[in-house]
Amino acid sequence: MVEGRDIPSNLKYTKDHEWIRLEGDCARVGITDHAQESLHEVVYADLPKVGRTLNRGESFGTVESVKAVSEIYTPVSGEVMETNQKLVDSPELINQQPYGEGWLILMKTSNLKEETNSLMSAKEYEALLDRLSQEKQNHATS
Repeated sequence: MVEGRDIPSNLKYTKDHEWIRLEGDCARVGITDHAQESLHEVVYADLPKVGRTLNRGESFGTVESVKAVSEIYTPVSGEVMETNQKLVDSPELINQQPYGEGWLILMKTSNLKEETNSLMSAKEYEALLDRLSQEKQNHATS
């Protein structure tokens, strides 16, 4: 965990605020604490069908909140093996446990080593959040 923020160090991150946890040749994917916080109260998650093949960077669904609808992008290429069915009745799990019960999909990866090299570590992701926060502050004062 990175101090001061909920950014588990055992995960990899994207600039679009998705996380990935490697589980053998599979990858569990969700949105970060920062992303769920920005969305506020999540009311619906539209996830892909099991068996769908995704390419890295492809949109695979949306998360809808009382504030906005956000596209979700896959951090790696592969086939969707499972979707989190708990989110059908309890989409608020994304807010409550973004790195746990609020995960979105489980994928069998097809190009794991090459594609995970381009993902951020927890420290790199925290630096991105710091940069974004600074840009937002600069924009607000100009």
